[in-house]
Amino acid sequence: MAQDGPALAGDGADKKAGARTARGPGRRLHGAIAHKLGTAILSGQYQPGDVLSGEVAFAEELEVSRSAYREAVQVLTAKGLVESRPKAGTRVLPRTRWNLLDPDVLAWAFAGEPDIQFIRDLFELRAIVEPAAARLAAARRDKDDLRIMKEALAAMRRHTLATEAGRAADRDFHNAILNATRNDALLVLTASIGAAVNWTTQYKQRARALPRNPIPDHVRVYDAIAASDGQAAADAMSALVDLALEDTASAM
Repeated sequence: MAQDGPALAGDGADKKAGARTARGPGRRLHGAIAHKLGTAILSGQYQPGDVLSGEVAFAEELEVSRSAYREAVQVLTAKGLVESRPKAGTRVLPRTRWNLLDPDVLAWAFAGEPDIQFIRDLFELRAIVEPAAARLAAARRDKDDLRIMKEALAAMRRHTLATEAGRAADRDFHNAILNATRNDALLVLTASIGAAVNWTTQYKQRARALPRNPIPDHVRVYDAIAASDGQAAADAMSALVDLALEDTASAM
């Protein structure tokens, strides 16, 4: 059982940073604590079944108030990572209980070296959802949807996917396609798909530049949706996701 807080206290510099955070707004503070704990869980420093150190011990170690620590645990609980019971403490739940598509959980997974199988799982999800979404978008999009997609493509070209602005435009492009489906059930996945696109794109570039320019792949999706060609849109999106997986695999 993990009773210590690996990578949570950090070195002297981290403690000073933690002290500075403690003087910030309460929301920022408990969010920072949740990030530290969530990253430790997603990276495997804490395993399912492990009990986290007690509230008092963690509060002292992180130099924060007990209430801030409790609020952070509530965040993790809401995302399915842990459960707290009186006398039993806070225990890490099985991975099957984790809300892996929550944007924060995705960020924590990619804060370190993410699990390779998890990356493949994300691409399989995208390969199932996004081509079908592109097909629907081709049938249901309007001029505003096309305008948003076109503006996102222009921003991707202008900033490139090596920048946060470029990756934000990439998310906007994929979000616009989901929005154009006019399907509320699919729209629920917008934040998750956007976060998956963002973090896998960053992951591919962590050690080197992107092996090729993926923007033409996006243009082909746009052109098919603009032409109201559902089959071509689905095929182009399938190719986009498959090529993105190949790029990511080469970076693993």
